[in-house]
Amino acid sequence: MGFTDFINDASFTLLEKWVESRSYIAGYAPSQADVTTYKAVKAPPAVEKYPHAYRWFNHIASFESEFSSLPGDPSKSFTSYGPEATAVAINPKNAPDAADDDDMDLFGSDEDEEEDPEVVAEREKRLAEYKKKKEGKVKPAAKSIVTMDVKPWDDETNMEELVANVKAIEMDGLVWGAHKLVDVGYGIKKLQTNLVVEDEKVSIEELQQKIEEDEDHVQSSDVVAMQKL
Repeated sequence: MGFTDFINDASFTLLEKWVESRSYIAGYAPSQADVTTYKAVKAPPAVEKYPHAYRWFNHIASFESEFSSLPGDPSKSFTSYGPEATAVAINPKNAPDAADDDDMDLFGSDEDEEEDPEVVAEREKRLAEYKKKKEGKVKPAAKSIVTMDVKPWDDETNMEELVANVKAIEMDGLVWGAHKLVDVGYGIKKLQTNLVVEDEKVSIEELQQKIEEDEDHVQSSDVVAMQKL
């Protein structure tokens, strides 16, 4: 169904639910999907009723000077983004009669046939051996290497404190890598850092939320690149 015109509670609730577990409308970085939806919303949603939508709106507003250069198709309507259409239930009166299915047995029934005990014992033995062999194999954990940007508020932000606060975050399956400060302009620098995460243990969106809890230093964070190891 996608988003609808943002003129009532239902449309804003749809956006609120969508960005509750997402930093962006689509993907892991700002794109034209965010731009078109931002322009359709027009004004910050009420923070009391839609806190996640309010956070998303202000976050995207920080990229306003970069809107034209963000990736994606600017011609796509904001209604093409958001939750997909749900499956339509079948009218019960048009549903096939379960009783008819029960009466039809195309291949006959084996319920009255008894299996050879020796065959059963051999099958159970092989299943037990296979299960034991499978349990003995430990699959390596799936990991990803991520490059992330963390933007300060302005040129007066203490970047040493910002870096220290970010690197102090600990999560099971998270390993911080090298970092550097990159010039943004007007004396402002952003933190760009690498990290390795175990996919099943670490949620990138949860990590970004932890980073952005440092409201005295951090304006926003973005995933620049992500690659499976």
